[in-house]
Amino acid sequence: MNLRQIEVFRAVMLAGSVTDAARLLHVSQPGISRMLAHVELQLGLRLFERRKGKLLATPEAQALFAEVEQVYRGVARIDECALALKSGKLLTLRVLASPSTGLEMVPRAIAALTQQFPAARIYLEILAAREMVKRLVAHEADVAISTLPIDDALLTSKPIGRWTLACVFPKGHPFEQRRSLSPRDILQERLIAFSADTPQGRIIADWCARHRCEPDAPIEVRAGQAACAMAACGAGVAIVDDLTARGCMTDRLGFRPIAKAPSFDVFAVTNESFAGSLLARRFAGHAEAALQRLRRAGAGG
Repeated sequence: MNLRQIEVFRAVMLAGSVTDAARLLHVSQPGISRMLAHVELQLGLRLFERRKGKLLATPEAQALFAEVEQVYRGVARIDECALALKSGKLLTLRVLASPSTGLEMVPRAIAALTQQFPAARIYLEILAAREMVKRLVAHEADVAISTLPIDDALLTSKPIGRWTLACVFPKGHPFEQRRSLSPRDILQERLIAFSADTPQGRIIADWCARHRCEPDAPIEVRAGQAACAMAACGAGVAIVDDLTARGCMTDRLGFRPIAKAPSFDVFAVTNESFAGSLLARRFAGHAEAALQRLRRAGAGG
């Protein structure tokens, strides 16, 4: 039996008559009758008896109908599954984020995604770039948001925005009276520095070298959050990325942009060997929008 024959047979079983089956399928009554006769001939089985204008299903028809209903229930489950996938109900998204994007940008993107797909399961982990590579290559994550370029043949990096440098300082510092700060303003202060082997340390060291400045940096940290915490306690000022500055704001900390500071790409990174899910694509769009909103927000303090 082909699909059309199954459909006609099922309609007759459900409707109880050729007339009602024709009405159900929006076709002619003779067409239904011819189809049933052809099915019986093809199968070599008598499926219906006609008595006094009534159509009575034989035991063979009842047995066949039970199998047909199983098929239709399976089709209904497929439709339900497709609708659930469309709503995100059966989907999961594994997100990796660099420390600075994980403070505010990525949480904003995830919050927006959950508004669209409230039933989706989302996992977030904050990792360094080298750990992101391992997880993405092993397909243990779906997408990573990185503030550093990732060079791996198996991965694809798409720029979704930019980040730059900012200066954080304790509330009440004279820098609060400024709209932006110059390199020399900052480097004359007691500076909370990054270790030379960190990405931030290398970027800031290059920046200082270009301005021919040797900062007074008696305190050294390895993370932007630590630099912000130290600055909030009055230990000095720090140069951090503007994403960390915004994400670490408290009533004890202020920040200002640095005039003519270099800017760098933010990347959405995926494994090109695997097709991205609906959630992954929507998340990347929300991450880009979240970064744009943060940049438009301007300096706080």
